[in-house]
Amino acid sequence: MRTRSIVAAALFGVAMTCAPALAQNYPTKPITLVVPFPAGGGNDALARLVAEKMSRALGQQVVVENRGGAGGTIGTGLVAKADPDGYSILIQASAHSAAPAAYPNITYDVAKDFVAIIPFGTVPNVTVVAPNSGIKKLKDLVAKAKAGSVTYGSAGVGSATHWAAERIRVAGGFTGIHVPFRGGPEALTEVMTGRVDFTSMGMSSALPLIRDGKLVALAVSTPTRSKTLPDVPTTIEAGLPADSVYPFFSGVYLPAKTPRDVVEKLHGEIAKALAAPAVLERLATLGVEPMPLSQAQFAAFVRDDVAANIALVKAAKIPTQ
Repeated sequence: MRTRSIVAAALFGVAMTCAPALAQNYPTKPITLVVPFPAGGGNDALARLVAEKMSRALGQQVVVENRGGAGGTIGTGLVAKADPDGYSILIQASAHSAAPAAYPNITYDVAKDFVAIIPFGTVPNVTVVAPNSGIKKLKDLVAKAKAGSVTYGSAGVGSATHWAAERIRVAGGFTGIHVPFRGGPEALTEVMTGRVDFTSMGMSSALPLIRDGKLVALAVSTPTRSKTLPDVPTTIEAGLPADSVYPFFSGVYLPAKTPRDVVEKLHGEIAKALAAPAVLERLATLGVEPMPLSQAQFAAFVRDDVAANIALVKAAKIPTQ
């Protein structure tokens, strides 16, 4: 038994010695940024924006991999089970903290199975309708819904776009039919064609269609107006109560047991990438606004948002999966 103890202690000592060295040499192979939504959405655009900067800074190829489905939980679950070595990185949006409310039986714990690294920023979500819908203001949408029924699209059950639309519905005091899709681009297309009445989507995804006149922006779900769409009122200005406010956010996460040195290195390099003038300019065009939080503050923010979404589901009696 004594021999086994000595061997075990020796092996433990070697492991502890090697861990910092491995972290110091990181990365030694390509890195995958997992986006748990289809290509073409706002989260995908943010991932690709920093991937090139990260690749140059770290000296390794950084690849974006889209693994959409189930409101972002499929791709997120894959990263939760990945080796905690810094080579599988999750790029998630508000859907990350929305998932526990919609999927009580998901196979991972948002707070315990991930370490929140850094936020990309906050993105106003905007409620949009088709130009030929006859709806010009948010109050018109509410009136139509109360007079009959409306449909509202999302990027999937439990996605942040689902919760954003539910907040509009609950705050407006009307009923409607939820139509989930595999991703935000599909939901926007269906609204644009008039087959779905409205959606509440992150501005990064909806902005090009709004600028091209293919969608009409009714309101932004932020406390103040967006600098990107200054003529569009907030939901509060449009007549809804304060609980309609729900800006999106996006950020970077790693499996919980990732070595601290790797966490700090990635935090530093991503922070540098986000501070680059070209990246800041691009973020502004996507409607992304700064979210200056420390790593600890970001983790606390995510935990609070999980609790808020669970409270919403209970208050609105929204069916869960």
